[in-house]
Amino acid sequence: MPLLTDEQAQSLSTLFSRRTVLGASIAAGGLLATPIGAFAQAASAPGEAEITVDQARTAPIPISIPSFGPGLGEQITGVISSDLDSTGLFTVLPGSGGTPDFAALKAQGARAAVTGSAAGSSSTRVEMRLWNVLTGEQIQGTAYTASAGNWRRIAHTIADVIYERMLGEKGYFDTRIAYIARTGPRHHQITRLAVMDQDGANGHMLTSGQWLTLTPRFNPVRDQIAFMSYANNRPRVYTFDLGSGSQRMLGEFEGISFAPRFAPNGSQVVLSATRGGGSDIYVVDLGSGSKRQITNSGAIDTSPCFSPDGSQIVFNSDRGGSPQLYIMSASGGGARRISYGHGTYGSPVWSPRGDLIAFTRIANGRFSLGVMGPDGTGERILTEGFTVESPTFCPNGRVIAFCRQSAAGAGGAGFSSGIGTIDITGFHERPIRTDTGASDPAWSPLQG
Repeated sequence: MPLLTDEQAQSLSTLFSRRTVLGASIAAGGLLATPIGAFAQAASAPGEAEITVDQARTAPIPISIPSFGPGLGEQITGVISSDLDSTGLFTVLPGSGGTPDFAALKAQGARAAVTGSAAGSSSTRVEMRLWNVLTGEQIQGTAYTASAGNWRRIAHTIADVIYERMLGEKGYFDTRIAYIARTGPRHHQITRLAVMDQDGANGHMLTSGQWLTLTPRFNPVRDQIAFMSYANNRPRVYTFDLGSGSQRMLGEFEGISFAPRFAPNGSQVVLSATRGGGSDIYVVDLGSGSKRQITNSGAIDTSPCFSPDGSQIVFNSDRGGSPQLYIMSASGGGARRISYGHGTYGSPVWSPRGDLIAFTRIANGRFSLGVMGPDGTGERILTEGFTVESPTFCPNGRVIAFCRQSAAGAGGAGFSSGIGTIDITGFHERPIRTDTGASDPAWSPLQG
């Protein structure tokens, strides 16, 4: 039995194809963006930002964002403000439209100002200007056009532009998070593969909930998700194509296949497969379906994740007596242990920047979520709880999404499962609102 009916798959194909095609003018799948000039001053040329992320953590950037107009304009302003506020790097101030009153903004303490307008019915046109309050210069001026249904993407794109121009690195607001939607009582939950915008909006279920579904992972280069499903009572890794709605089982194994992650080039998946009392790690080619075994320790080797350059794999193994983190060559061999703190370690994931590995640690009956360098140095715990697990980095590596669960009382009372985000410094933890219980988040790449 398929994970979705043909009718459901066609409906999802229409939804996600429409999302991509509606704005097919910038970077092959974004929104139509047109530069616009300043009212009086010339726009400053792109360059390195004067403010770093570390400086903004210490002193968030005061930025004035007035309404883009009634109705739709107000909604767009709300999304932009929410995106920037969620980082903890900006302090959003009210303001007025039109040419900024720089003297008044300086007195208010603003460092930057945004002005803009929104109009349209069947299609939406949004104009945005970003200003340096201290110099009175326009930093950015762009008009965005898309179908009315894509107004949230325009807002997220504008927030990304502001983030990049002010901080000198890519934003991450025009992204999605795949996750497992959970409904029903604690002891018998229905699990569905789902996807939403990074702020929790536009949630959609991708599977029917008939079978247990776990651990979704985004392909870094195409609209595709790998995940584990117990479909037909045969636990296997599947891929789900968001453009066509098609699904297929990935590789045939004697035992259970699980814990998938894509290679950086999107053409391979590394996963675990059980064999006897242990499990080994395999690399499966998406084109040919061929598989290559890269561990054979006799232990439980699982949760593999490629480094951003594809040369190494971090994984979890109990080959030393307890679950710990190891790094090996992507071709297999040369595994070396990197975790030496108190407790057991799991769920490693490499930052897109290559500088950190996030993990879950269990010690004294409690879960911790932390990061360390790829050589095992600099271990830091970011947050703790009854259960905190499944870390996933945003595309610029500055924020981690994860699952937080509470303890359950008699009959499962009081149990909750949700997704939150936290800065890699361990500050600014925030929940993401979802319509159902949620777990197993996986952050998408930038949509481009």
